[in-house]
Amino acid sequence: MNYKLSHLKQLESEGIFIIREVAAQFERPVLLFSGGKDSIVMSYLARKAFYPARIPFPLMHIDTGHNFEETLTFRDAWMEKIGARLIVAKVQDSIDKGRVVEEKGPTASRNGLQTVTLLDAIEEHNFNAALGGARRDEEKARAKERFFSHRDEFGQWDPKNQRPELWNLFNGRQLHGEHFRIFPLSNWTELDIWQYIQAENIELPSLYFTHKREMVNRKGVYLAKSDFMGLLPGEKWEEMVVRFRTIGDITCTGATLSLAANIDEIVEEIAATRVTERGGRADDRRSEAAMEDRKKAGYF
Repeated sequence: MNYKLSHLKQLESEGIFIIREVAAQFERPVLLFSGGKDSIVMSYLARKAFYPARIPFPLMHIDTGHNFEETLTFRDAWMEKIGARLIVAKVQDSIDKGRVVEEKGPTASRNGLQTVTLLDAIEEHNFNAALGGARRDEEKARAKERFFSHRDEFGQWDPKNQRPELWNLFNGRQLHGEHFRIFPLSNWTELDIWQYIQAENIELPSLYFTHKREMVNRKGVYLAKSDFMGLLPGEKWEEMVVRFRTIGDITCTGATLSLAANIDEIVEEIAATRVTERGGRADDRRSEAAMEDRKKAGYF
Protein backbone atom coordinates (compact mmCIF):
# COMPACT_ATOMS: atom_id res chain seq x y z
CA MET A 1 0.00 0.00 0.00
CA ASN A 2 1.28 3.41 -0.98
CA TYR A 3 0.10 5.20 2.15
CA LYS A 4 1.59 8.51 0.95
CA LEU A 5 -1.27 8.67 -1.55
CA SER A 6 -3.93 7.58 0.93
CA HIS A 7 -5.96 9.02 3.79
CA LEU A 8 -3.13 8.08 6.18
CA LYS A 9 -0.95 10.81 4.76
CA GLN A 10 -3.75 13.32 5.38
CA LEU A 11 -4.16 12.10 8.97
CA GLU A 12 -0.40 12.33 9.52
CA SER A 13 -0.32 15.89 8.18
CA GLU A 14 -3.27 16.88 10.35
CA GLY A 15 -1.66 15.41 13.47
CA ILE A 16 1.67 17.12 12.81
CA PHE A 17 -0.09 20.44 12.14
CA ILE A 18 -1.94 20.25 15.48
CA ILE A 19 1.22 19.32 17.40
CA ARG A 20 3.07 22.28 15.86
CA GLU A 21 0.09 24.52 16.63
CA VAL A 22 0.32 23.47 20.30
CA ALA A 23 4.02 24.34 20.38
CA ALA A 24 3.21 27.74 18.85
CA GLN A 25 0.24 28.65 21.07
CA PHE A 26 1.21 27.29 24.49
CA GLU A 27 4.21 28.09 26.65
CA ARG A 28 4.31 24.85 28.68
CA PRO A 29 2.79 21.86 26.84
CA VAL A 30 3.34 18.21 27.76
CA LEU A 31 2.65 14.99 25.84
CA LEU A 32 0.94 12.29 27.91
CA PHE A 33 2.58 8.92 27.29
CA SER A 34 1.12 5.61 28.45
CA GLY A 35 3.29 3.21 26.45
CA GLY A 36 0.26 2.21 24.38
CA LYS A 37 0.04 2.28 20.59
CA ASP A 38 -1.77 5.63 20.37
CA SER A 39 0.71 7.51 22.56
CA ILE A 40 3.56 5.84 20.67
CA VAL A 41 2.15 7.06 17.34
CA MET A 42 1.60 10.53 18.81
CA SER A 43 5.18 10.73 20.07
CA TYR A 44 6.35 9.47 16.66
CA LEU A 45 4.41 12.30 14.99
CA ALA A 46 5.89 14.80 17.47
CA ARG A 47 9.36 13.63 16.56
CA LYS A 48 8.54 14.05 12.86
CA ALA A 49 7.04 17.48 13.50
CA PHE A 50 10.28 18.97 14.84
CA TYR A 51 12.99 16.76 13.32
CA PRO A 52 15.99 17.16 13.26
CA ALA A 53 15.48 19.16 16.46
CA ARG A 54 14.30 17.34 19.58
CA ILE A 55 10.67 17.38 20.71
CA PRO A 56 10.49 20.81 22.44
CA PHE A 57 8.32 19.67 25.36
CA PRO A 58 8.51 16.76 27.82
CA LEU A 59 6.53 13.54 27.81
CA MET A 60 4.75 12.44 31.00
CA HIS A 61 3.69 8.99 32.17
CA ILE A 62 1.06 8.67 34.92
CA ASP A 63 2.36 5.53 36.64
CA THR A 64 -0.28 3.57 38.57
CA GLY A 65 2.36 1.23 39.97
CA HIS A 66 0.32 -1.64 38.51
CA ASN A 67 1.92 -1.74 35.08
CA PHE A 68 2.81 -4.54 32.73
CA GLU A 69 6.57 -4.98 32.93
CA GLU A 70 6.68 -5.05 29.14
CA THR A 71 5.20 -1.55 29.06
CA LEU A 72 7.85 -0.03 31.33
CA THR A 73 10.68 -1.77 29.48
CA PHE A 74 9.42 -0.43 26.15
CA ARG A 75 8.76 3.05 27.59
CA ASP A 76 12.35 3.53 28.73
CA ALA A 77 13.83 2.16 25.49
CA TRP A 78 11.51 4.35 23.38
CA MET A 79 12.40 7.51 25.29
CA GLU A 80 16.06 6.85 24.64
CA LYS A 81 15.45 6.16 20.96
CA ILE A 82 13.49 9.37 20.27
CA GLY A 83 15.64 11.47 22.60
CA ALA A 84 12.68 12.72 24.67
CA ARG A 85 12.62 13.95 28.26
CA LEU A 86 10.30 11.87 30.44
CA ILE A 87 8.47 12.91 33.60
CA VAL A 88 6.94 10.11 35.71
CA ALA A 89 4.09 11.02 38.07
CA LYS A 90 3.26 8.16 40.44
CA VAL A 91 -0.13 7.24 41.87
CA GLN A 92 1.73 5.72 44.84
CA ASP A 93 2.95 9.21 45.76
CA SER A 94 -0.66 10.44 45.75
CA ILE A 95 -1.61 7.55 48.06
CA ASP A 96 1.33 8.25 50.40
CA LYS A 97 0.36 11.93 50.62
CA GLY A 98 -3.25 11.08 51.44
CA ARG A 99 -4.49 12.67 48.24
CA VAL A 100 -6.35 9.48 47.25
CA VAL A 101 -7.51 6.34 49.03
CA GLU A 102 -6.60 3.01 47.49
CA GLU A 103 -9.38 0.55 46.75
CA LYS A 104 -9.39 -2.79 48.55
CA GLY A 105 -10.47 -6.29 47.57
CA PRO A 106 -9.95 -8.60 44.58
CA THR A 107 -11.53 -6.16 42.11
CA ALA A 108 -9.57 -3.12 43.35
CA SER A 109 -7.92 -0.93 40.73
CA ARG A 110 -5.78 2.18 40.77
CA ASN A 111 -6.98 3.26 37.35
CA GLY A 112 -9.49 5.77 38.68
CA LEU A 113 -6.89 7.26 41.02
CA GLN A 114 -4.87 8.55 38.07
CA THR A 115 -7.08 11.63 37.78
CA VAL A 116 -5.77 13.24 40.97
CA THR A 117 -2.16 12.34 40.14
CA LEU A 118 -2.54 13.81 36.64
CA LEU A 119 -4.12 17.07 37.82
CA ASP A 120 -1.53 17.47 40.59
CA ALA A 121 1.31 16.92 38.08
CA ILE A 122 -0.18 19.47 35.67
CA GLU A 123 -0.35 22.01 38.48
CA GLU A 124 3.11 21.15 39.86
CA HIS A 125 4.81 21.63 36.49
CA ASN A 126 2.54 24.51 35.45
CA PHE A 127 1.56 22.79 32.19
CA ASN A 128 -1.09 24.67 30.25
CA ALA A 129 -1.68 22.06 27.51
CA ALA A 130 -1.54 18.28 27.66
CA LEU A 131 -1.50 16.28 24.42
CA GLY A 132 -3.30 12.94 24.62
CA GLY A 133 -3.75 10.04 22.24
CA ALA A 134 -7.54 9.68 22.54
CA ARG A 135 -9.55 9.01 19.38
CA ARG A 136 -13.22 9.74 18.78
CA ASP A 137 -14.00 6.17 17.71
CA GLU A 138 -12.89 4.66 21.02
CA GLU A 139 -15.88 5.43 23.22
CA LYS A 140 -19.04 7.57 23.10
CA ALA A 141 -17.77 10.17 25.61
CA ARG A 142 -14.63 10.70 23.54
CA ALA A 143 -16.75 11.26 20.43
CA LYS A 144 -17.80 14.60 21.96
CA GLU A 145 -14.24 15.93 22.12
CA ARG A 146 -12.74 18.79 20.15
CA PHE A 147 -9.10 18.82 19.07
CA PHE A 148 -8.54 21.53 21.70
CA SER A 149 -10.51 20.40 24.76
CA HIS A 150 -10.94 23.20 27.31
CA ARG A 151 -10.57 22.38 31.03
CA ASP A 152 -11.60 24.78 33.80
CA GLU A 153 -9.53 25.91 36.80
CA PHE A 154 -10.40 22.65 38.55
CA GLY A 155 -9.18 20.56 35.59
CA GLN A 156 -12.73 19.49 34.77
CA TRP A 157 -14.36 18.96 31.39
CA ASP A 158 -17.75 20.39 30.44
CA PRO A 159 -18.90 18.96 27.09
CA LYS A 160 -21.37 21.84 26.69
CA ASN A 161 -18.72 24.52 27.15
CA GLN A 162 -16.24 23.74 24.41
CA ARG A 163 -14.90 26.14 21.78
CA PRO A 164 -16.13 25.90 18.19
CA GLU A 165 -13.47 24.68 15.76
CA LEU A 166 -13.89 26.05 12.25
CA TRP A 167 -11.69 24.58 9.53
CA ASN A 168 -8.17 24.44 11.01
CA LEU A 169 -8.51 27.38 13.42
CA PHE A 170 -7.95 26.47 17.07
CA ASN A 171 -8.65 28.80 19.99
CA GLY A 172 -6.15 28.22 22.78
CA ARG A 173 -7.05 31.31 24.80
CA GLN A 174 -7.24 30.51 28.51
CA LEU A 175 -7.70 32.19 31.84
CA HIS A 176 -5.39 31.74 34.82
CA GLY A 177 -5.57 28.19 36.15
CA GLU A 178 -7.25 26.75 33.07
CA HIS A 179 -5.60 24.36 30.64
CA PHE A 180 -6.32 22.39 27.48
CA ARG A 181 -6.19 18.74 26.56
CA ILE A 182 -5.15 18.37 22.92
CA PHE A 183 -6.06 15.32 20.83
CA PRO A 184 -4.11 15.21 17.53
CA LEU A 185 -5.39 11.69 16.74
CA SER A 186 -9.09 12.57 17.09
CA ASN A 187 -9.99 11.66 13.50
CA TRP A 188 -8.00 8.41 13.44
CA THR A 189 -9.61 4.99 13.88
CA GLU A 190 -8.02 1.94 15.44
CA LEU A 191 -7.49 0.51 11.95
CA ASP A 192 -5.84 3.77 10.84
CA ILE A 193 -3.42 3.51 13.76
CA TRP A 194 -2.45 -0.04 12.87
CA GLN A 195 -2.12 0.69 9.15
CA TYR A 196 0.12 3.66 9.96
CA ILE A 197 2.24 1.53 12.29
CA GLN A 198 2.46 -1.01 9.47
CA ALA A 199 3.45 1.60 6.86
CA GLU A 200 6.02 3.33 9.09
CA ASN A 201 7.34 0.12 10.70
CA ILE A 202 6.95 1.57 14.21
CA GLU A 203 8.11 -0.49 17.18
CA LEU A 204 5.58 -1.67 19.77
CA PRO A 205 5.55 -3.48 23.14
CA SER A 206 5.38 -7.25 22.84
CA LEU A 207 1.99 -7.22 24.62
CA TYR A 208 0.29 -6.33 21.34
CA PHE A 209 1.28 -9.64 19.74
CA THR A 210 0.00 -13.13 20.53
CA HIS A 211 1.59 -14.89 23.51
CA LYS A 212 0.74 -17.33 26.29
CA ARG A 213 -0.22 -15.84 29.65
CA GLU A 214 -1.99 -16.85 32.86
CA MET A 215 -5.42 -15.22 32.72
CA VAL A 216 -8.78 -15.21 34.47
CA ASN A 217 -12.13 -14.83 32.74
CA ARG A 218 -14.02 -12.24 34.82
CA LYS A 219 -17.50 -11.77 33.39
CA GLY A 220 -16.21 -11.95 29.84
CA VAL A 221 -13.10 -9.81 30.43
CA TYR A 222 -9.76 -11.66 30.27
CA LEU A 223 -7.48 -10.22 32.96
CA ALA A 224 -3.79 -11.07 33.39
CA LYS A 225 -2.36 -12.70 36.50
CA SER A 226 -0.33 -10.33 38.66
CA ASP A 227 0.62 -9.62 42.26
CA PHE A 228 -2.11 -6.96 42.30
CA MET A 229 -4.96 -9.27 41.29
CA GLY A 230 -7.06 -11.52 43.52
CA LEU A 231 -9.57 -14.16 42.49
CA LEU A 232 -13.30 -14.10 43.14
CA PRO A 233 -15.13 -17.27 44.28
CA GLY A 234 -15.28 -19.78 41.45
CA GLU A 235 -12.49 -18.13 39.44
CA LYS A 236 -9.19 -19.76 38.49
CA TRP A 237 -6.07 -18.89 36.54
CA GLU A 238 -5.81 -20.50 33.11
CA GLU A 239 -3.13 -20.38 30.45
CA MET A 240 -4.51 -18.67 27.35
CA VAL A 241 -3.19 -17.48 24.01
CA VAL A 242 -3.91 -13.76 24.00
CA ARG A 243 -2.81 -10.33 22.93
CA PHE A 244 -3.79 -6.84 24.09
CA ARG A 245 -5.52 -4.24 21.91
CA THR A 246 -5.10 -1.52 24.52
CA ILE A 247 -2.58 -1.15 27.35
CA GLY A 248 -3.22 0.35 30.76
CA ASP A 249 -3.41 -0.66 34.41
CA ILE A 250 -2.92 -4.44 34.59
CA THR A 251 -5.89 -4.82 36.97
CA CYS A 252 -8.47 -3.61 34.44
CA THR A 253 -6.94 -4.06 30.97
CA GLY A 254 -8.61 -6.96 29.23
CA ALA A 255 -6.93 -9.13 26.62
CA THR A 256 -8.41 -10.67 23.50
CA LEU A 257 -8.01 -14.29 22.42
CA SER A 258 -5.87 -14.03 19.33
CA LEU A 259 -3.25 -15.77 17.21
CA ALA A 260 -2.14 -12.53 15.47
CA ALA A 261 1.66 -12.63 15.68
CA ASN A 262 2.64 -9.72 13.44
CA ILE A 263 1.36 -6.36 12.20
CA ASP A 264 -0.13 -7.77 8.99
CA GLU A 265 -2.20 -10.30 10.92
CA ILE A 266 -3.31 -7.65 13.43
CA VAL A 267 -4.48 -5.36 10.60
CA GLU A 268 -6.54 -8.23 9.15
CA GLU A 269 -7.98 -8.99 12.57
CA ILE A 270 -8.93 -5.37 13.34
CA ALA A 271 -10.51 -4.92 9.91
CA ALA A 272 -12.85 -7.84 10.63
CA THR A 273 -13.72 -7.16 14.28
CA ARG A 274 -16.98 -5.56 15.40
CA VAL A 275 -15.95 -5.00 19.03
CA THR A 276 -14.26 -1.75 20.07
CA GLU A 277 -10.83 -2.06 21.67
CA ARG A 278 -12.24 -0.64 24.93
CA GLY A 279 -14.85 -3.39 24.97
CA GLY A 280 -12.38 -5.39 27.03
CA ARG A 281 -11.67 -2.69 29.63
CA ALA A 282 -13.11 -3.66 33.03
CA ASP A 283 -12.98 -0.03 34.23
CA ASP A 284 -15.37 1.07 31.45
CA ARG A 285 -17.95 -1.46 32.67
CA ARG A 286 -18.35 -0.03 36.17
CA SER A 287 -21.26 2.13 35.00
CA GLU A 288 -23.04 3.12 31.80
CA ALA A 289 -21.34 6.53 31.86
CA ALA A 290 -18.03 5.48 33.43
CA MET A 291 -15.77 7.25 30.95
CA GLU A 292 -17.82 10.45 30.78
CA ASP A 293 -17.96 10.69 34.59
CA ARG A 294 -14.17 10.33 34.83
CA LYS A 295 -13.59 12.85 32.04
CA LYS A 296 -15.79 15.42 33.79
CA ALA A 297 -13.71 14.91 36.96
CA GLY A 298 -10.49 15.65 35.07
CA TYR A 299 -9.51 12.24 33.70
CA PHE A 300 -7.80 11.95 30.31
